[in-house]
Amino acid sequence: MRNRTIVWVLFYASTLVAAGGAIWFVGDLNANNWVAPSIAPPAWLFGPVWTTLYLMIATSGYRISRVRSSDLKSMALGLWALQMCLNTLWTPVFFGAFDLKGAFAIIVILWLSITVFIIVSFRIDKVSSYLFMPYWAWVCFATALNYAYIRVN
Repeated sequence: MRNRTIVWVLFYASTLVAAGGAIWFVGDLNANNWVAPSIAPPAWLFGPVWTTLYLMIATSGYRISRVRSSDLKSMALGLWALQMCLNTLWTPVFFGAFDLKGAFAIIVILWLSITVFIIVSFRIDKVSSYLFMPYWAWVCFATALNYAYIRVN
């Protein structure tokens, strides 16, 4: 049982490191000539927010993985993995490729996958669902911010 727990913790930790580390593969984040929209928060805010959110995302996924029996467990884990992939993909599309519209399409699908995860996980483990709600709120804001970048640029 202990080995299984260690494997799951390493799995979730590695996915979070991969998502968080995507920023290192996109190059100079100030290489574009975009005008920042008025709703853009200060750059220093992103580190603490995402660190907190990634811990909550990992905890939620871990809790779902530990559920003993549920018809929805596989769906919840699939949604968790999907949102993690989309989360990781958004960064290089927005910052690396400077593709505002492509990033917007990704973040809308990300928002949908988070929303469905919250609904599904609520039926399995309410705490896991609650842990995703700040993430959902931040992605709502990030979606609006992505759209605002499209409008002013």
